[in-house]
Amino acid sequence: MSSQTTQEFGKIRSLLWPVHNFELKKLLPMFLMFFFISFNYTILRDTKDVLVVTAAGSGAETLTFIKFWGVLPMAVVFMLIYAKLSNKLSKPALFYATVAPFIIFFALFAFVLYPAREHLHPTALCDKLLLQYPNLMGLIAIFRNWTFSLFYILAELWGSVVLSLLFWSFANDIMKVMEAKRFYSLLGLGANLALMVSGPSIIYASKIRANLPPDVDAWGVSLNYLMSMVVGAGILVMVIYYWINKNVLTDPRFYDPKEQKTFKKEKPKMSLKDSFGFLTRSKYLGLLALLVISYGIAINIIEVTWKSQLKLQYPNSNDYSAFMGGFSLCTGIVSAIMMFFIGGNLIRKLGWGFAAQTTPVVLLITGVVFLSFVIFRENLTGVIAMLGSTPLMLAVIVGMIQNILSKSTKYSLFDPTKEMAYIPLDPESKVKGKAAIDVVGARFGKSGGSLIQQVLIVGFGSIAAITPYLAAILFGVIAVWIIAARALNKLFIEKENEKVKQKITEEVIPTASKSSPKQETLN
Repeated sequence: MSSQTTQEFGKIRSLLWPVHNFELKKLLPMFLMFFFISFNYTILRDTKDVLVVTAAGSGAETLTFIKFWGVLPMAVVFMLIYAKLSNKLSKPALFYATVAPFIIFFALFAFVLYPAREHLHPTALCDKLLLQYPNLMGLIAIFRNWTFSLFYILAELWGSVVLSLLFWSFANDIMKVMEAKRFYSLLGLGANLALMVSGPSIIYASKIRANLPPDVDAWGVSLNYLMSMVVGAGILVMVIYYWINKNVLTDPRFYDPKEQKTFKKEKPKMSLKDSFGFLTRSKYLGLLALLVISYGIAINIIEVTWKSQLKLQYPNSNDYSAFMGGFSLCTGIVSAIMMFFIGGNLIRKLGWGFAAQTTPVVLLITGVVFLSFVIFRENLTGVIAMLGSTPLMLAVIVGMIQNILSKSTKYSLFDPTKEMAYIPLDPESKVKGKAAIDVVGARFGKSGGSLIQQVLIVGFGSIAAITPYLAAILFGVIAVWIIAARALNKLFIEKENEKVKQKITEEVIPTASKSSPKQETLN
């Protein structure tokens, strides 16, 4: 093989697999850890929607209320507790203390709370409240099915707390910028593989009712299977985290503990109020928060509209869950293709700024197509009939395609670029700023979208009636998102250059001082 052919082969290999063999010790356990966290995220995401949307006296409208009145307050409470614990516990202890309560709750829900739901839910009281306040059905539904609502809240927080905050904080602590550019897209493949595994798992658990007697609660059995998977994966996450701390972070090739020890001695204690103040004083973190909030509002506007159509098409819990399992499988396949062939290469070739602006552009195009179809689908009845479908089913399919494209772009581009943006920051900004952005900022985004929809629903009566207004709001939100991404790109480049200069200075000046001891005196 000629040297030129070898070089060409090396270039191709570096594009598809930019990892040295010795780096697998660090990459593979992080990959597996991300896989299991994402596996749980997918199962919990699909299950929480099934529980709330298909519950008696509930619907897709309930999602807008629970995100604002349930998820947002709990996110703030968590942020308060997390800020206190981060000043008292070591990072490993903080990780275990955060993950364990989630695992315990999901086990209790499947085997204790759900079987006792008829005794725990205040159905009769809520029926009376609904007669008096019919426009507040979504708010009453939260109270009516409060155990489902609690499950929904903690399932939402799993994504923000364990996935966005704990995992990526850990990754940003132990990764260098050059490693992140090569590894983060590959880590994202773990999430996509999790989608491809969790999707069929959800379908299997949801279709198990075919083998059960008619008098057995099929959804309850499916829930037991799903939550057993979640608990098992959660335990494996903690085991892998322990192994990384013991075997990887003690290897000088991958981790320099001096920086973390210095930070631990010097970091000031910050209250929740101080953390938010720190966030608002930083233009960099403020723009990063704006990206997260904009995504939350935009995706919430589209998802709730789609799920309202999905509830009409699949009113049965098992059917709804099986469809969501297929949706997750398709999302994983498309995301893996985008992650492997587009995500990392796009970031490396065209830069952070271009990659960060791709997600809002894709979401805008696909969102407009879906919302336009929902608004004007009655005018397309003849065309839809020729396709052998119904307007409702086609709306579900178009919404599914939109969600697959937007989520795959998020996983392959938005998440890696967002996490890379934290790397040039100082340790204090990483810990406090990231906690505020990923937990509270993300929840403010989704809750903001929910609040907008709540106001419109109370005023116009249904999701179908407010869809044109949601389309106009979507335009405005994504415009702000793109402007913020452009501004943040400039600051990201500046901070990365500053960090490189600082590292060169730290390496060159001591060497020059040793070789020319008189130079310091002359200066």
